Amino acid sequence: MPAPRLKTVLTCAAAASLALAVVPAAHAVDGPAPDPRNVQAMRDMATAIRVTAKYVDERQALADGYLPHGMPCMTNPFGVGAMGYHYVKEAYWGSKDPSKPTALLYSTEKDRNGRRKLQAVEWMSSDRDQDLTTADDRPSMFGLPFDGPMPGHWAGMPKHFDLHLWAYENNPAGRFHNWNPALTCSGHMTHS
Repeated sequence: MPAPRLKTVLTCAAAASLALAVVPAAHAVDGPAPDPRNVQAMRDMATAIRVTAKYVDERQALADGYLPHGMPCMTNPFGVGAMGYHYVKEAYWGSKDPSKPTALLYSTEKDRNGRRKLQAVEWMSSDRDQDLTTADDRPSMFGLPFDGPMPGHWAGMPKHFDLHLWAYENNPAGRFHNWNPALTCSGHMTHS
């Protein structure tokens, strides 16, 4: 095999291995996990994890413009799971770039230094026609469709699509499921 092609194959294999090793196994509820043979999806997941790893330090997220949105910890309205606190970077609204998530999701409890723990990253994109009954502009990443369209979560937020990646906290429902059934907004993990 020629050296440039071998380098490409090894780079793809390393990216896929990193994505699979860092992101816990999933049992997706909203849809299947990306096909591990989808080299671009594996590269994109590895990129998302590599780029957002610095936000494990909440101070870095704040310094880079991810701001607590002011909405309370998000709890599933049907009583199963939570998302935590959203730190949003408005400049990345509509991003489908794995290195530019719209939001970082942080834990409900703070550590001994008063900081929250990074749990997931999320991409959000407006629904073009603002009609919840149509989805002809549904975006996708990692070979997966975004969830939605759905109503906005806070005043002024448009109807939108979103995609979560639970890269830093295990989600028993699946690494791309929006709600994590192991979390509550009371600050405690549930054990099942």
